[in-house]
Amino acid sequence: MNDLDVLRVFCAGDGRHGNLLGVVRDGRTCPDDTSRQALAARLGYSETVFVDDPERGVVDIRTPGTRMDFAGHPLVGVAWLLDVEELRPPAGAVWARDDGEFTWITVRPEWVRGKRTEQYANAAEVDALPAPPPGEGWLYAWAWEDESAGRVRARGFPRRPDGVIAEDEATGSAAVLLTARLNRALNITQGAGSQILTAPGPDGTVEIGGRVRFAEPSQVRFPAPA
Repeated sequence: MNDLDVLRVFCAGDGRHGNLLGVVRDGRTCPDDTSRQALAARLGYSETVFVDDPERGVVDIRTPGTRMDFAGHPLVGVAWLLDVEELRPPAGAVWARDDGEFTWITVRPEWVRGKRTEQYANAAEVDALPAPPPGEGWLYAWAWEDESAGRVRARGFPRRPDGVIAEDEATGSAAVLLTARLNRALNITQGAGSQILTAPGPDGTVEIGGRVRFAEPSQVRFPAPA
């Protein structure tokens, strides 16, 4: 697909890691629900975004199995790619900014649904979890690495029925939820080494940011022919 960009969102400081994101810049190439869901399933990324209006920031977010009103890493990635100040997923208006290294979005934690956070005693316990751990429902496992500094070790497990994604490399929405519950700024290391930064706002919002890069060609999974 000529209009498909693949990004890595929430990269580490050396530019590695990050969660892969597919972005279809011209949503008209997949005009209906069936074709969009089929493409998202064939790509197999945790999320794929279809841009319906780049000037107004109107976007449609899909997992391999469903449509989402809100998701964190897709919106950070699209904000970086389109260089816009506002995005409009179904959940509502999302403000975006870029400080040169990090791209930030401001969102509402009540948009995060269906995810559960669970604190573990230490980072070693989080690292030792199988992928995915036994149980049902979206699990965000976390532990303090340095509580005084707000440094967190986390892993995210969708545990969806389709089983396409066993572990999410970097999960913006879960980081938003954790930030709101702890009510403090966090520096989160998730997955193999992705970095997510967050800060609660005075109006109940949460700002979340990270580095975004284009994925190397070897990481890109193009859809199989229909």
